[in-house]
Amino acid sequence: MNKNSDQDNNPPAARPIRRISVLGAGTMGHGIAQVAAAAGYDVVMRDVDDAAVQRGMQSIERNLAKGVQLGKLTEQDRAEALQRIRSTTDIDEIRDSDLVIEAAPENLDLKQKLLRETEQLMRADCIFATNTSSLSIGEIAKASARPANVVGMHFFNPVHIMRLVEVVVGNETSDETTATVREVAHRMKKEPIVVRDVPGFASSRLGVTLGLEAMRMVEQGVASARDIDTAMELGYNHPVGPLKLTDIVGLDVRLSIAEYLHGALQSETFRPPEILRRMVSEGRLGKKTGEGFYKWNEPEQAQRAYTS
Repeated sequence: MNKNSDQDNNPPAARPIRRISVLGAGTMGHGIAQVAAAAGYDVVMRDVDDAAVQRGMQSIERNLAKGVQLGKLTEQDRAEALQRIRSTTDIDEIRDSDLVIEAAPENLDLKQKLLRETEQLMRADCIFATNTSSLSIGEIAKASARPANVVGMHFFNPVHIMRLVEVVVGNETSDETTATVREVAHRMKKEPIVVRDVPGFASSRLGVTLGLEAMRMVEQGVASARDIDTAMELGYNHPVGPLKLTDIVGLDVRLSIAEYLHGALQSETFRPPEILRRMVSEGRLGKKTGEGFYKWNEPEQAQRAYTS
């Protein structure tokens, strides 16, 4: 990140962005595609799996329909947003994009592979933003011939509701790139914060710390998962408790991030609790499998929370 005083006094202008491509149609990918289209951008949502693309579009349609039902969108807003999204499995269809946002699983090799594939197709000034929640932007950018154009845009789940975007700036990320993705976030009606490229950035280090300690409390029988969540929701005004949030994010994702941070920071704070490892090994990954710390296929009133 460049920090000379002249640039601080005269911040670089954001470059114009017209078309955004999103790599990945899963939970985060389709959410990013939806908010980009709602902000007026032309969007290409690409995934390698046609079934994933179809599921992603169905989720977008449901979210937009609910927005109309709640009075947050007009029927015209819904229709126009859907018209702006083109879904595909063909990587060539991202060619004319000004910004590519990668929303693939948290795997460094996969993200670097997507970065290399993208750069072979795109103009030299195209920005590549990764939605990683923990991996180093600098490490991802090692696969790039244009690291100044590589930046982190960490969205939060559910993307169409959560307002925060963490803009993660690598050592070689240009000020123009940073300014551009901040402007994109603002246009998406998000609030961007800019953080340095350190393990876990700001949000993941704080969020994972709280989530892991909540798991240890369940493991030790301090209180039920529901009561621990209620303590944070009512006592600290959190919109959702740390264990329910873990279920929403995915226990496998939480485990992967915790293992990475434990290794990178050499801190016992991030050592994954045994309860997390056990639940992942049993396939209890949270909302996406129907069961984690909560049973998601039961009615809200009947959901049981685990105590051990």
